[in-house]
This record gives sequence, structure tokens and C-alpha cells, in this order.
Amino acid sequence: MTKNRKLNIAIMGTNIAPTPPGPKTIYAPLWIAHDLAIGLKKRGHSVTLFAASDSKTPLKIVSAGLPCFKNNKEWQRAQERLSAYEKRIMQGEHQYTWAIKWKEVLRENYELLLASKLYQMAQQGKFDIIQFHSPLRVLHSAPLVKTPIFFTLHDPLRHPFDSGAVKAICDSIPYKNVRFVSISNAQRKLSPNLPYAGTCYNGININKFKFKKEKEDYFLFAGRIIPQKGLHIAVEIAREMGLKLKIAGPVGKEQKSYFKNKIEPHLSSKIEYLGTLTPSQMVPLYQKAKGFLMPILWSESFGLVMAEAMACGTPVIGFNKGSVAEVVKHCKTGFVVKTKREMKQAIERIGQIKPEDCRAWVEQNFTIDKMVTSYEKLYLKYVS
Repeated sequence: MTKNRKLNIAIMGTNIAPTPPGPKTIYAPLWIAHDLAIGLKKRGHSVTLFAASDSKTPLKIVSAGLPCFKNNKEWQRAQERLSAYEKRIMQGEHQYTWAIKWKEVLRENYELLLASKLYQMAQQGKFDIIQFHSPLRVLHSAPLVKTPIFFTLHDPLRHPFDSGAVKAICDSIPYKNVRFVSISNAQRKLSPNLPYAGTCYNGININKFKFKKEKEDYFLFAGRIIPQKGLHIAVEIAREMGLKLKIAGPVGKEQKSYFKNKIEPHLSSKIEYLGTLTPSQMVPLYQKAKGFLMPILWSESFGLVMAEAMACGTPVIGFNKGSVAEVVKHCKTGFVVKTKREMKQAIERIGQIKPEDCRAWVEQNFTIDKMVTSYEKLYLKYVS
């Protein structure tokens, strides 16, 4: 096998949203799937992207005739009726609580229609490699084909709610043609004996995150506003130290109470919530921040925001959970800490970190080109 062999590769993220997703959609697996597909095509591989028909991409698409979920009128009518039942259930007006579950059942079946089309084409020998950035349910048809299947694990194995549900499913998948791809070495700790093909770090488009050496007097938090991300800790630290803190990210309907009780009462002229921003709106925030705070309370598998901040020359201070110690080079591109007290101490030392070192670290490790190279090497090992 030579490294110059050109492969026929099928890649699937989801058809729930278009590929790539909208600028304010935080859906890292879909962005990664698209960036990987584009990168592999540039290297001469034949890439077929399984995605919604209304996706806007230069890649060859197979959609099974399905637009993204919200643009399928028939399926959306069913979803809206289920949402109405859900509202009545939450208000105590309806007893059939299983109706809520059917909202997810509908979405699952929509994705499986597309996965089914992929497997049908694989049975015809169309592909050398199948790459999924999809929910685990797509793997249960793996025995129907002989094609090597790579499944990238985007969720922590403890997910959700520290239940270990993802681990339980992965441990139970016996199919010989399936190999898992971790996005950090830390991600593997809960289940080190899975049939891993390797670790491929996520990559960012380095050209979109321009470097800036000069900083302003504020710290930044960005990401989904959920308790596991530890925003409330960043807010506590900002209040106690008198720091300026800018916050960007979506508040889902499940987290409105968290935001209202833990975050909103402390917003002020110093602690600002900016809402959900597009990547282009995030860049100047990254560039000018004195530091990026990552007080996570769970084992995050990667964390693209850390790479994005460092690419702009902004050091990261994060709790030593999940991939933080792999993405941040301690005392060189930021600080990896264990406690709130240590985070405060690191904030006081933030001036010791050179913005140029942050940028260089991302260029060396976390670009799209580096990511594509990692996947390409894995594929070539498994193609006879």
C-alpha cells in the first residue's frame, strides 16, 4: 500500500441540518465532517458526502431526496404536533408522556433513511472507506457490508449525564469492520480496549482565525451555556477578582433556568452576555481577549474553542479534565489547573504567555490539514 493511493470515501454527518450548518449552529461533528471531506477531495480522493439535499457545498452529495429536517414539510408537521403534545404534558394537561420520546424517534428515523442509502451503495462496492460523524445508531447495519467503517467519537464515553451510556453502546458493538476514531487520547480512558483505529485531533481553518498580538483588558468564555461548561465558575472568578468577562454562546430551552439563576443576576457593565455569535463575529473577541477561560466540569472530548482562541494568539486557562491537557500546552500556551484557586493564580500570570507561542502550537497540531493527514493515514492502513 502506498501513501499515494486514491480512495473512494463515503462520509456522513447528519441530514437533520444542512452541511455545513448555519453560521450560528454549534454542531462540531458536522463542521468536522465537511472540513474533512473538502480536505480529502483536495488531495485527490473521490469523496461522496451523505447530507441533506439543501446543503451548500462543492462536494458530490447523496441525499436520498431529503432536505434538512426542518425543511421537510411532512416530517415537520408531525414534529410540530408532537411539540404541541409536549407543551401540554409539561403543563400537566396530557398524560401520554411517551409522546415526547417520539420527537427523537422521528429525528432518528430521518437520519437512518440516509444511512440506509449509504449502506445500499456500499453493498454495490462503491466505496473503499465509510466515515461516520453521526449518532451511534448508524453502526447497526455494519454487518451488511465488508467496507471498513470508521466512526469518530465526538461525545465523551460518559455521556450523557455521566451515565456511561455511550460507553455501554460502543462496548457492545461486535462488528469486525468497525473501527473507532478518538478525538483525544483522554477520551479513551473510560474504555481503552475498544477497537480504535487511532486518535485524530479536530482541526480548524487557521486562515479564518487571524493572529493578533495586542490584547485588551477582558477575559472570554465561549460555548454552549450549560452547567458542564462551568460558566458559573468563570462568572464567580470575574466577580471576585473584578475582571471584565465577555460571554458568547447559545442558551438552550433546557438551560434557561440555569442561565436565569446562575448567570443573569451577575451580568453588569463588567460581565457581559453577547448572545450567540457567528464565527466571523467571534474572531475579534478571540483576538482581543487577554485570556480564554475553560472551567469545564466534565470530560470534554476536544473543545474547538480552545484551538480557535490560541490560533488568535489568546492563551487558555482550563481545568484539567478531558482533553484540556492535550490541547493546551501548560505554561506555554496557557495553564492547565485543577481548582478555582489555581485558575485565579493562572489569571494573574497570564502575561507570561506569549501570543506567538499560542499561534504556533495550533499551526503545528490543530489545523484542518493536520486533521486530514491523520485520517488519511488511518484509512490507508485498512485498505487492502
